[in-house]
Amino acid sequence: MNARAAMPDVAADANPVNQETLDWVGMSHIALPVNIAQPNGKQQPVLANLDIHVDISNPDVKGIHMSRLYLLLNNFAAEQLVTPDSLALLLDQVCESHQGISESAILRMSFDLPLNRPALKSDYSGWKPYPTVIEAIKQKGHLSLELSVSVPYSSTCPCSAALSRQLLQEAFKEDFADQSNPSKQAIESWLRSERGSVATPHSQRSYAKIRIKLNPEDHSILPLTALIDRIEGALKTPVQTAVKREDEQEFARLNGANMMFCEDAARRLKATLNQVPDYKDFWIRVEHHESLHDHDAVAVVSKGIPGGYSPLLQR
Repeated sequence: MNARAAMPDVAADANPVNQETLDWVGMSHIALPVNIAQPNGKQQPVLANLDIHVDISNPDVKGIHMSRLYLLLNNFAAEQLVTPDSLALLLDQVCESHQGISESAILRMSFDLPLNRPALKSDYSGWKPYPTVIEAIKQKGHLSLELSVSVPYSSTCPCSAALSRQLLQEAFKEDFADQSNPSKQAIESWLRSERGSVATPHSQRSYAKIRIKLNPEDHSILPLTALIDRIEGALKTPVQTAVKREDEQEFARLNGANMMFCEDAARRLKATLNQVPDYKDFWIRVEHHESLHDHDAVAVVSKGIPGGYSPLLQR
């Protein structure tokens, strides 16, 4: 029986029509289950979309070996926890698989990170998904690692609150116009009535979109949970999961104690992230999805270091 004829490999054997280098070539939206290493030896399985690319630094080469990239990703997802070390090893393997063709590699991994969050007052808890992106780049032998998260929260408008208080004051004066010295009991009863909320400030679901740059050598795991905790701790009004009446009341109290424009939220986050030396750089976009207007209020700020993130509107 004749041996099978060698199959043609145009990408490897043919010369490019135009001999030029290329920044990135690869594949996007590869769906794979991966396990994210978490604190205390735990791990969180997620279904991720992965983009993997290499450069073509040799202008004489027509194309790359995409099947090699896919198989490396498949093995990585099946055998490795996602950590800074495992990402560095994967990108090393990717570059080695394209020796003589590529010198750089980039991996982008996007998924929803589910975290179990306790209720504000009751003993309940629930799962909340946080859209997350991990981006690892190997260039000139150096590994760069960036994390992005989107965190929902509630924002109550300070201007609307002030206008509401004015209407409340006018309603109180109207209802007690014939009483020069109303009793404490009468005032408390009025405040608990519907007249006590004759006007309410508007609030909206809002989003803090954060991108940070890390030194991979400083971390044994990706500090995703710590980053999300810092963001929610700074804003103080995170969107809830399990809610009983006592939780809803506490949520209302927190909104009243933390009224903010998008500018206030951005400044809170910048001040908080500036306190973390591990964050070499950061970029923040705050979006308040208005309930009063048919548009969003947006604030953008970056750390502002030389050669760092530029304050682009989108990233």
